[in-house]
Amino acid sequence: MSTDRGTEPSVEAAGTDNSAGALPAGTYLEIEVKYDADDTVELPVLVDLPGVAAVEQPVEQHLEATYFDTADLRLAQAKITLRRRTGGPDAGWHLKLPKAKGQRLEVHRPLGRATRTVPRALVDIVRAYVRDQQLAPVATLHTQRNVHRLLDRDGAVLADVADDVVTGERLVIPTPALSWRELEVEAVGGDASLLAAVGARLVAAGAQPASSASKLARVLGDAVVSPSAPDSDSLGPSVAAGDVVHSYLAEQVAAIQTWDRSARTDEPDAVHKMRVATRRLRSALATYRRLLDRTVTDPVRDELRWIGQVLGGPRDAEVLLARVRKLVAGQPRDLVLGPVRRRVDLELRRRHRDAHARMVEELNGERYFRLLDDLSGLVATPPFIGDFDRKAKKALPRLVKRTHRRVVSIAEEAAAESTPAHHEELLHDVRKAAKRARYAGESVAPALGEAAVSYAAGMENLQEVLGEHQDSAVTRALLLELGVQAHLAGENGFTFGRLHGLEQARGERAVERYDGALAAVRDRPAWLDG
Repeated sequence: MSTDRGTEPSVEAAGTDNSAGALPAGTYLEIEVKYDADDTVELPVLVDLPGVAAVEQPVEQHLEATYFDTADLRLAQAKITLRRRTGGPDAGWHLKLPKAKGQRLEVHRPLGRATRTVPRALVDIVRAYVRDQQLAPVATLHTQRNVHRLLDRDGAVLADVADDVVTGERLVIPTPALSWRELEVEAVGGDASLLAAVGARLVAAGAQPASSASKLARVLGDAVVSPSAPDSDSLGPSVAAGDVVHSYLAEQVAAIQTWDRSARTDEPDAVHKMRVATRRLRSALATYRRLLDRTVTDPVRDELRWIGQVLGGPRDAEVLLARVRKLVAGQPRDLVLGPVRRRVDLELRRRHRDAHARMVEELNGERYFRLLDDLSGLVATPPFIGDFDRKAKKALPRLVKRTHRRVVSIAEEAAAESTPAHHEELLHDVRKAAKRARYAGESVAPALGEAAVSYAAGMENLQEVLGEHQDSAVTRALLLELGVQAHLAGENGFTFGRLHGLEQARGERAVERYDGALAAVRDRPAWLDG
């Protein structure tokens, strides 16, 4: 089925809004700004800030936290923290995940009796990073905290200001314990403007924006070596071609890891997002194979094809169910004869359930874990060869041009083919070639700009037109199968025949749009010639 249609303080945030799908119960929003402070800094007057009517007397807390990670600190490299904390009102297991710049998502679980075994529910969330490695304590923190609560005139809490004296000890590559003072401002019922106002007062009193994004990062220090790739926002036509490719590869690998959790729990659209990331990555390894050592990347491409097929099972069943449900819902009531909706739901839900179970089994298997290892290596040390260090505007257009040639070549072959079955196969190949061309355009767009964006959009349109044709063919095959099942069960198969005819007409309309979509991208854009 076609399914692609400087001086600022550090900020931590967590919440139920998650770009990678809904997180489980126990997830909440926390917006927290951190500041470093020495012993000379005194907390300023805060009661006169806008909306603040009172500041409660400080509440003293003693917090002890043990942080867990793999031996090679995979979670820390991904800016994920996992801890077991005692003391304070939120004692328990805490998992914090990066969400966007300056934001993190936090998931809580009760303490339980185990002190060195991480709850399975939290391990499953980070399985794409941990894989089959063990989680063990890597650091401990002891925090003496005084919390000052800012209240509005009705007594509601607007923000907490925590004055922390912290002692941290690294358990991996042990070093002497560190001690420091840190001020945290957490919005509870207030907003970002209040945090900014409190922060301005703290800075005026001598505090400084925190030098580390988290307490754990400060303790682990140079023990964490995070693979880095150029940020897409920093790319341009004069950067090295390898930087553009590296950035794109890292983006897709990160997407696979991010969507892994939601795919396992079958969150809406998660399998689709993860599958698209595998396709983009596999396509990039093909498009840029002249810049990459194929002895390294070809085996990875093969494994990406495999995991894409694994993800395709539940995704295709999901798409078919939605498509056929919509078809049935659009029919006049008197033309839906027999238990049509029930048969559709039972069959496709079963297919989806079985395919999803197989997918989860594979996602927990060694083959998938080793693929993730290879993808991490691809980002950490890209196997570049050839002209990877040439300027992007010189090296990349000619590689993208090959994707254009492939689309046109297969389209010409399809136009000359008179055998209906082979013609259909070639149209399917045109769609796949257009998809690769689209991804190629998207991958170079951060460096080459609007021309690449326009190229990708044209190829996306061609891909979607042919995707609609392909989806219609797959749906018709399903409807025929369901119609036969209904007949054998003694049910009226009329409605399935009607839906089959409607799908055939839809596929024919897609073919009618094909010539126009192809004509729009047939001529090679000038920028592809450099």
